[in-house]
Amino acid sequence: MGCRIKRGAPGRPRLRELPVRAEPPPRPSDGPRAPGMEPPGAEPPGAAGQPWEEAKAFYDNLAPKKKPKSPKPENAITIAVSSRALFRMEEEQKIYSEQGVEAYVKYQLDHENEPFLPGAAFPFVKALEAVNTQLRELYPDSEELFDIVLMTNNHAQVGVRLINSINHYGLFIERFCMTGGNSPICYLKAYHTNLYLSSDAEKVSGAIEEGIAAATIFSPSRDLEVSEHQLRVAFDGDAVLFSDESEQIVKAHGLDMFFEHEKAHENKPLAQGPLKGFLEALGKLQKKFYSKGLRMECPIRTYLVTARSAASSGARALKTLRSWGLETDEALFLAGAPKGPLLRKIRPHIFFDDQMFHVEGAKELGTVAAHVPYGIAQKHKRPPREKQTPNSK
Repeated sequence: MGCRIKRGAPGRPRLRELPVRAEPPPRPSDGPRAPGMEPPGAEPPGAAGQPWEEAKAFYDNLAPKKKPKSPKPENAITIAVSSRALFRMEEEQKIYSEQGVEAYVKYQLDHENEPFLPGAAFPFVKALEAVNTQLRELYPDSEELFDIVLMTNNHAQVGVRLINSINHYGLFIERFCMTGGNSPICYLKAYHTNLYLSSDAEKVSGAIEEGIAAATIFSPSRDLEVSEHQLRVAFDGDAVLFSDESEQIVKAHGLDMFFEHEKAHENKPLAQGPLKGFLEALGKLQKKFYSKGLRMECPIRTYLVTARSAASSGARALKTLRSWGLETDEALFLAGAPKGPLLRKIRPHIFFDDQMFHVEGAKELGTVAAHVPYGIAQKHKRPPREKQTPNSK
């Protein structure tokens, strides 16, 4: 019976304890036991009122965490981002300028386990990845996703620090282009680039000349919190989404002639500008959410923020978008008023404009703004091409 009665005090039997075999200590390799394999007396997950979700979570935790599969370039919306747009590298840039390339590379190698700080394009990239997460949940087999490419003319040795920084922040960037001092512009089309963001204005101008949507991105003068769950992109109209046709009229003949011209050509669509294709790509992904009944919960929101006035010249802009089968979620006609205060209310992850005074006004109030060097508003011609150096990323 496992115990024997021993005579002792009358009427009070005593139990003689049998020796108990000690349980061996757990081996270091022993992990958590799966439900159904518990030691005697232990209750499996889900028993005694525990929810079934705990048992499911147990098995989920046992499964290795896999990164999502990268989409094929021809199916994806490819965003090429320079290293200096994605990360802050002012200190490294200073070392290059003052001490030269060898000191620059040595510094990067000596500090390759120190992640870079986030740069101007970092919140935009995080928002792209948040959209991808929702797309993968709705369309597990679809490759219509954002794909981020790190595009830099850094040397390959510096790549280790870039990779460490990307892994530190949990970014999903699998494709790199490190050209070792040469310009990466010639690779943009091979990477099926839909948008190129860089802090180097010359490279951006080169991409525009190649017919690739591109912009020079600037860090804001102050911090402004942006959404972590909804990608917000704001566009100027003329010379960004549309051609600079109307701006040419203003420059040559003044505002009165511009208003007359727009009224006479209200039903004639404007020619496309350099970022029309990117808006089209965003609209394509938006429709994937709309088809699931998620228009109001769509994680992508677009804005037209234009200096045009609605009554005198707004109709042509909206009809042009309609003729392309495109739309923006919001259209804001400012009639020449500053854009910065309104953008502060919108809080976009990025705002595109062809005129630097609008870019400056936006970033002074905390908006990440990007300059599109296209059209008659560009005051300065491109400087002669200089020899490419590793500090121009």
